[in-house]
Amino acid sequence: MDVLTNRFKAALRAGRQQIGLWCSLASPISTEIVAGSGFDWLLLDMEHSANDLRDIYGQLQAIMEGEAHAMVRVPSDEPITIKRILDTGAQSLMIPNIDDAEQARRAVAATRYAPRGVRGFSQAPRAARFGRIPDYHARCEDEIFVAVQIESRRALDNLEEIAGVEGVDGVFVGPGDLSTSLGYLGQQNHPEVVAIIEETVARITRTGKLAGILTANEDLARRYIAAGTRFTAIGSDMGVLARATEALAARFKG
Repeated sequence: MDVLTNRFKAALRAGRQQIGLWCSLASPISTEIVAGSGFDWLLLDMEHSANDLRDIYGQLQAIMEGEAHAMVRVPSDEPITIKRILDTGAQSLMIPNIDDAEQARRAVAATRYAPRGVRGFSQAPRAARFGRIPDYHARCEDEIFVAVQIESRRALDNLEEIAGVEGVDGVFVGPGDLSTSLGYLGQQNHPEVVAIIEETVARITRTGKLAGILTANEDLARRYIAAGTRFTAIGSDMGVLARATEALAARFKG
Protein backbone atom coordinates (compact mmCIF):
# COMPACT_ATOMS: atom_id res chain seq x y z
CA MET A 1 0.00 0.00 0.00
CA ASP A 2 1.22 3.51 -0.73
CA VAL A 3 1.45 6.15 1.96
CA LEU A 4 -1.95 7.63 1.10
CA THR A 5 -3.86 4.36 1.51
CA ASN A 6 -5.93 4.30 4.71
CA ARG A 7 -4.99 0.86 6.05
CA PHE A 8 -7.73 0.96 8.67
CA LYS A 9 -10.43 1.66 6.10
CA ALA A 10 -9.01 -0.99 3.77
CA ALA A 11 -9.01 -3.59 6.56
CA LEU A 12 -12.62 -2.82 7.43
CA ARG A 13 -13.61 -3.10 3.79
CA ALA A 14 -11.96 -6.52 3.76
CA GLY A 15 -14.08 -7.57 6.72
CA ARG A 16 -11.35 -7.64 9.37
CA GLN A 17 -12.21 -6.68 12.94
CA GLN A 18 -10.13 -3.72 14.11
CA ILE A 19 -9.15 -3.65 17.79
CA GLY A 20 -8.23 -0.28 19.24
CA LEU A 21 -7.01 1.61 22.28
CA TRP A 22 -8.05 5.08 23.49
CA CYS A 23 -5.13 7.49 23.94
CA SER A 24 -5.69 10.42 26.29
CA LEU A 25 -2.27 11.03 27.87
CA ALA A 26 -1.33 13.71 25.30
CA SER A 27 2.19 12.31 25.04
CA PRO A 28 4.05 11.24 21.89
CA ILE A 29 6.17 8.96 24.08
CA SER A 30 3.26 6.96 25.50
CA THR A 31 1.58 6.92 22.10
CA GLU A 32 4.73 5.62 20.43
CA ILE A 33 4.93 2.85 23.04
CA VAL A 34 1.35 1.64 22.57
CA ALA A 35 1.62 1.99 18.78
CA GLY A 36 3.94 -1.03 18.89
CA SER A 37 1.73 -3.11 21.18
CA GLY A 38 -0.30 -4.83 18.49
CA PHE A 39 -3.43 -2.70 18.27
CA ASP A 40 -4.96 -2.09 14.86
CA TRP A 41 -5.90 1.51 15.66
CA LEU A 42 -5.36 4.15 18.29
CA LEU A 43 -7.88 6.88 19.10
CA LEU A 44 -6.17 10.20 19.82
CA ASP A 45 -8.75 12.03 21.90
CA MET A 46 -9.20 15.79 21.70
CA GLU A 47 -12.62 15.92 23.36
CA HIS A 48 -11.85 14.68 26.88
CA SER A 49 -8.09 15.07 27.21
CA ALA A 50 -5.32 17.67 27.16
CA ASN A 51 -4.54 17.02 23.48
CA ASP A 52 -4.35 20.09 21.27
CA LEU A 53 -3.25 20.46 17.64
CA ARG A 54 0.47 20.33 18.37
CA ASP A 55 0.01 17.27 20.59
CA ILE A 56 -1.84 15.45 17.81
CA TYR A 57 0.80 16.44 15.27
CA GLY A 58 3.56 14.97 17.45
CA GLN A 59 1.63 11.78 18.13
CA LEU A 60 0.95 11.23 14.44
CA GLN A 61 4.69 11.47 13.88
CA ALA A 62 5.32 9.06 16.77
CA ILE A 63 2.94 6.47 15.30
CA MET A 64 4.53 6.46 11.84
CA GLU A 65 6.85 3.50 12.50
CA GLY A 66 4.18 1.36 14.15
CA GLU A 67 1.45 -0.76 12.60
CA ALA A 68 -1.41 0.96 14.43
CA HIS A 69 -3.57 3.42 12.51
CA ALA A 70 -4.40 6.78 14.09
CA MET A 71 -7.97 8.00 14.43
CA VAL A 72 -8.50 11.45 15.92
CA ARG A 73 -11.59 12.34 17.90
CA VAL A 74 -12.02 16.05 17.31
CA PRO A 75 -13.61 18.12 20.10
CA SER A 76 -16.68 19.00 18.01
CA ASP A 77 -17.98 19.19 14.45
CA GLU A 78 -16.45 22.66 14.02
CA PRO A 79 -15.08 22.85 10.44
CA ILE A 80 -11.87 24.77 11.17
CA THR A 81 -10.72 22.20 13.72
CA ILE A 82 -11.54 19.36 11.33
CA LYS A 83 -9.63 21.10 8.53
CA ARG A 84 -6.53 21.56 10.66
CA ILE A 85 -6.56 17.95 11.88
CA LEU A 86 -6.89 16.66 8.31
CA ASP A 87 -3.96 18.85 7.28
CA THR A 88 -1.78 17.19 9.95
CA GLY A 89 -2.20 13.91 8.09
CA ALA A 90 -4.98 12.24 10.07
CA GLN A 91 -7.13 10.19 7.70
CA SER A 92 -9.69 8.83 10.16
CA LEU A 93 -11.85 11.12 12.26
CA MET A 94 -14.38 10.54 15.00
CA ILE A 95 -16.86 13.37 15.40
CA PRO A 96 -18.74 13.40 18.72
CA ASN A 97 -22.31 14.23 19.66
CA ILE A 98 -24.03 13.80 16.31
CA ASP A 99 -27.76 13.96 16.90
CA ASP A 100 -29.36 14.15 13.46
CA ALA A 101 -28.72 13.73 9.75
CA GLU A 102 -28.23 17.43 9.04
CA GLN A 103 -25.46 17.63 11.63
CA ALA A 104 -23.88 14.51 10.11
CA ARG A 105 -23.98 16.12 6.66
CA ARG A 106 -22.23 19.22 8.01
CA ALA A 107 -19.56 17.06 9.62
CA VAL A 108 -18.91 15.18 6.38
CA ALA A 109 -18.81 18.46 4.42
CA ALA A 110 -15.96 19.64 6.67
CA THR A 111 -13.87 16.74 5.35
CA ARG A 112 -14.50 17.48 1.65
CA TYR A 113 -13.15 20.16 -0.66
CA ALA A 114 -15.52 22.35 -2.65
CA PRO A 115 -17.90 21.82 -4.32
CA ARG A 116 -18.61 18.71 -2.23
CA GLY A 117 -17.87 20.43 1.05
CA VAL A 118 -16.18 23.27 2.89
CA ARG A 119 -12.69 22.02 3.71
CA GLY A 120 -10.19 24.80 3.07
CA PHE A 121 -7.52 24.13 0.44
CA SER A 122 -3.86 24.00 1.47
CA GLN A 123 -1.25 23.27 -1.18
CA ALA A 124 1.29 21.29 0.81
CA PRO A 125 0.32 20.32 4.37
CA ARG A 126 1.82 17.34 6.17
CA ALA A 127 -1.11 15.29 4.85
CA ALA A 128 0.35 15.72 1.33
CA ARG A 129 3.84 15.10 2.70
CA PHE A 130 4.64 18.76 2.02
CA GLY A 131 3.80 18.52 -1.66
CA ARG A 132 5.51 15.17 -2.25
CA ILE A 133 2.20 13.40 -2.97
CA PRO A 134 1.24 15.20 -6.21
CA ASP A 135 -2.23 13.63 -6.48
CA TYR A 136 -3.12 14.09 -2.80
CA HIS A 137 -6.02 16.48 -3.33
CA ALA A 138 -7.60 14.27 -6.00
CA ARG A 139 -7.33 11.07 -3.94
CA CYS A 140 -7.51 12.03 -0.29
CA GLU A 141 -11.27 12.00 0.15
CA ASP A 142 -11.58 8.35 -0.86
CA GLU A 143 -9.13 7.49 1.92
CA ILE A 144 -10.80 9.53 4.69
CA PHE A 145 -12.82 7.52 7.23
CA VAL A 146 -15.57 9.47 8.98
CA ALA A 147 -17.04 7.98 12.14
CA VAL A 148 -19.92 9.85 13.75
CA GLN A 149 -20.57 9.30 17.41
CA ILE A 150 -24.11 8.77 18.68
CA GLU A 151 -24.47 9.59 22.36
CA SER A 152 -28.06 10.59 23.09
CA ARG A 153 -31.66 9.44 22.98
CA ARG A 154 -32.23 11.89 20.12
CA ALA A 155 -29.42 10.28 18.15
CA LEU A 156 -31.01 6.86 18.67
CA ASP A 157 -34.29 8.23 17.35
CA ASN A 158 -32.48 9.49 14.23
CA LEU A 159 -30.03 6.60 13.85
CA GLU A 160 -31.01 5.31 10.42
CA GLU A 161 -31.10 8.82 8.95
CA ILE A 162 -27.65 9.59 10.42
CA ALA A 163 -26.18 6.37 9.08
CA GLY A 164 -27.73 7.03 5.68
CA VAL A 165 -25.77 10.25 5.13
CA GLU A 166 -23.34 9.92 2.24
CA GLY A 167 -19.77 10.07 3.49
CA VAL A 168 -20.50 8.59 6.90
CA ASP A 169 -18.40 5.42 7.04
CA GLY A 170 -18.93 4.33 10.62
CA VAL A 171 -21.29 4.96 13.51
CA PHE A 172 -19.65 4.81 16.92
CA VAL A 173 -21.72 4.24 20.04
CA GLY A 174 -20.59 6.40 22.99
CA PRO A 175 -21.73 4.31 25.97
CA GLY A 176 -20.94 6.89 28.67
CA ASP A 177 -22.98 9.79 27.33
CA LEU A 178 -25.62 7.49 25.86
CA SER A 179 -26.24 5.77 29.19
CA THR A 180 -26.45 9.19 30.86
CA SER A 181 -28.99 10.37 28.28
CA LEU A 182 -31.05 7.24 28.94
CA GLY A 183 -31.12 7.92 32.69
CA TYR A 184 -28.28 5.66 33.80
CA LEU A 185 -25.63 8.15 34.89
CA GLY A 186 -22.32 6.35 35.48
CA GLN A 187 -23.91 2.97 34.65
CA GLN A 188 -22.83 2.26 31.09
CA ASN A 189 -22.60 -1.47 31.91
CA HIS A 190 -26.15 -1.65 33.29
CA PRO A 191 -28.01 -4.63 31.71
CA GLU A 192 -30.68 -2.38 30.18
CA VAL A 193 -28.02 -0.12 28.67
CA VAL A 194 -26.12 -3.12 27.32
CA ALA A 195 -29.31 -4.45 25.71
CA ILE A 196 -29.98 -1.08 24.05
CA ILE A 197 -26.39 -0.92 22.80
CA GLU A 198 -26.61 -4.40 21.30
CA GLU A 199 -29.85 -3.45 19.56
CA THR A 200 -28.23 -0.22 18.35
CA VAL A 201 -25.25 -2.10 16.91
CA ALA A 202 -27.68 -4.37 15.04
CA ARG A 203 -29.53 -1.32 13.69
CA ILE A 204 -26.27 0.24 12.48
CA THR A 205 -25.26 -3.01 10.80
CA ARG A 206 -28.59 -3.23 8.98
CA THR A 207 -27.95 0.18 7.42
CA GLY A 208 -24.78 -1.17 5.83
CA LYS A 209 -22.51 1.11 7.86
CA LEU A 210 -19.78 -0.03 10.25
CA ALA A 211 -20.47 -0.04 13.99
CA GLY A 212 -17.90 0.80 16.65
CA ILE A 213 -17.71 1.16 20.43
CA LEU A 214 -15.37 1.65 23.39
CA THR A 215 -15.54 -0.49 26.52
CA ALA A 216 -12.85 -1.53 28.97
CA ASN A 217 -15.00 -4.46 30.09
CA GLU A 218 -13.58 -7.45 28.23
CA ASP A 219 -16.75 -9.52 28.51
CA LEU A 220 -18.82 -6.68 27.08
CA ALA A 221 -16.26 -6.05 24.35
CA ARG A 222 -16.70 -9.65 23.20
CA ARG A 223 -20.49 -9.32 23.40
CA TYR A 224 -20.45 -6.17 21.31
CA ILE A 225 -18.15 -7.77 18.74
CA ALA A 226 -20.56 -10.71 18.58
CA ALA A 227 -23.41 -8.21 18.12
CA GLY A 228 -21.62 -6.70 15.13
CA THR A 229 -19.11 -4.00 16.07
CA ARG A 230 -16.31 -3.84 13.55
CA PHE A 231 -13.96 -1.30 15.13
CA THR A 232 -13.84 -1.92 18.84
CA ALA A 233 -11.74 -0.05 21.40
CA ILE A 234 -11.04 -2.25 24.43
CA GLY A 235 -9.43 0.17 26.86
CA SER A 236 -7.45 3.36 27.31
CA ASP A 237 -3.84 4.27 27.96
CA MET A 238 -4.94 6.19 31.05
CA GLY A 239 -6.95 3.26 32.40
CA VAL A 240 -4.22 0.71 31.71
CA LEU A 241 -1.62 2.89 33.45
CA ALA A 242 -3.83 3.59 36.47
CA ARG A 243 -4.99 0.01 37.05
CA ALA A 244 -1.61 -1.62 36.37
CA THR A 245 0.27 0.73 38.70
CA GLU A 246 -2.37 0.31 41.41
CA ALA A 247 -2.07 -3.46 41.16
CA LEU A 248 1.74 -3.31 41.25
CA ALA A 249 1.76 -1.09 44.35
CA ALA A 250 -0.84 -3.26 46.10
CA ARG A 251 1.20 -6.42 45.61
CA PHE A 252 4.04 -4.91 47.63
CA LYS A 253 2.06 -2.85 50.14
CA GLY A 254 -0.71 -5.29 50.92
